[in-house]
Amino acid sequence: MSTWVVPGYTESQELGAGASGRVVLAVHEATGLPVAVKYLSERLRSDEAFVRGFRSEARLLGALGSPYVVALYEYVEAPGGAAIVMELVDGVPLRALLAREGATAPEAALVVLKGSLLGLAAAHRAGVVHRDYKPENVLVSADGASKLVDFGIATGHGSTPGIAGTPAYMAPEQWGGAPASPAADVYAATATFFECLTGRKPYAGENFAELALQHLGAPVPDGQAPEPLRPLIRRGLAKAPGERPEDAAAFVTELESVATAAYGPDWEERGRGRLAALAALVPLLFPSSRTTAEGTSALATTTLPTPPPRPRWRIPHGLPAGAAAFLLALLLALAALAGVERADDGEVARAFATTSALPSPAPATGPPALGPPTPTSTPTTGTATAGPGASSSPGTADPAISPGASPTGSATAGPPTPSDGSPPTPTTPPTDVPSSNPPTTTPTGTPTTPTATPPTASPTVPPVSVTAVSVTSLRQTGPTAAEAVVEITTDSTGPLTVLVEWFTGDDKGTPGAADGSQTFRREGATHYTLVLPHTVRGGGCYWGVRAGTDPVAASNGDSLQQIFIRRCTIS
Repeated sequence: MSTWVVPGYTESQELGAGASGRVVLAVHEATGLPVAVKYLSERLRSDEAFVRGFRSEARLLGALGSPYVVALYEYVEAPGGAAIVMELVDGVPLRALLAREGATAPEAALVVLKGSLLGLAAAHRAGVVHRDYKPENVLVSADGASKLVDFGIATGHGSTPGIAGTPAYMAPEQWGGAPASPAADVYAATATFFECLTGRKPYAGENFAELALQHLGAPVPDGQAPEPLRPLIRRGLAKAPGERPEDAAAFVTELESVATAAYGPDWEERGRGRLAALAALVPLLFPSSRTTAEGTSALATTTLPTPPPRPRWRIPHGLPAGAAAFLLALLLALAALAGVERADDGEVARAFATTSALPSPAPATGPPALGPPTPTSTPTTGTATAGPGASSSPGTADPAISPGASPTGSATAGPPTPSDGSPPTPTTPPTDVPSSNPPTTTPTGTPTTPTATPPTASPTVPPVSVTAVSVTSLRQTGPTAAEAVVEITTDSTGPLTVLVEWFTGDDKGTPGAADGSQTFRREGATHYTLVLPHTVRGGGCYWGVRAGTDPVAASNGDSLQQIFIRRCTIS
């Protein structure tokens, strides 16, 4: 097991673990802010494809910026490991609530669906398909709000990365490896909505083959849902992607219309209240309960129902030859591609769903790295939300299928918190070790002058060379708010300084008037990704940001990007 720890953080305990890594509860040393840290497993760090996928996950999450997705603070990649530092949401997985209580009230189920769809909508706007939406990847906080996590096998809209997902929630087209589309996420969200309403998954099977048949050809079981909500079930679980809402945002519009007509204008308030009441029934699953008072003699645990035995693999009887051949080919493909994970029977449920995205406004005490440093000219303030951003599946979790080149998210989220400076990098002070055999002296008649042994020189940190610096994203997030994503690549882990300058003006192609700057120091990694929010004070129709480093990047020196803002019109 790797002992590498992200510099600047102190770990306290593990929140979850799986084949692709582990998630730990940690504290940012400079500010005392609790965070969740998701480490890529040591075994997968040797696979460049998994490392690229892990890096892409962080880049994606840093660019989403949705309050319905767990926030990303920092991505760190070093010779000792790779990690995503994310928002710690003080909440519990939806899976834990369903395992304990079964069905929820209709309003509560609608609140879960709406929150999840809003998180998925942020991804769909960015051209990304989640591909593994399920109850394990939804966190419910104490106030009944929900956040979406784990983009470990997310992919671009229209890409064909192969069969991947969790079988109980996979859309019919996913079973055949069709190009990824938002409609598949809508299907998975509706399957989870159905489970919230009824206490059971829409389709059941003793193995993947039977389950595939159900998703591909069985009638939509809308009759088991409350009558007013059946149109949503039929739409979301339609077999053909074209018969479902085109994306999550479109489905939210339909949901709100149906919910208001069926349960009145205050349905959402009642639903959140009922979700909060359910979450209160499992207090020991909240991260805030993980730290017990001194003197406590025993750690209490909450155990959820034991899952059924693992199903056997068999082809259903009485299938036509063509269907049987299809399923046999499907099973062979799944066996070749899938990494199926299931927790041990009777395991204590401590799942804290995976991954993160851009943090909501946080106090000026937040972690720096991907939660950026405070601009020297425009400090910002806000409110932080805490909670786990990572997940390992509990005993009731569904196994996930993922292609070999994609990291699966069973290990383990407003703008991130600005803070002054960078977190301190721990160093080990030199120690003088006495010799086990102290020297002896024999008196002689002639005194001699002892020969001094020169001290051993302390190892020096080699100078770092910055390979490249790039502003990979710049977007307007509000009338006077912007956000940039900056990436830096180096050839070693030595220290460097990053300078980010903001500009406003009316001329395209020129920086314009200065509008604030950020300076901070980084070391201990070879790849840094920083998500930088900024409050714009100047006027003009063009906002710009320039990033540079010291030492200067060898390939491009610095990077400048501009955007034309929404309040202006092109003449």
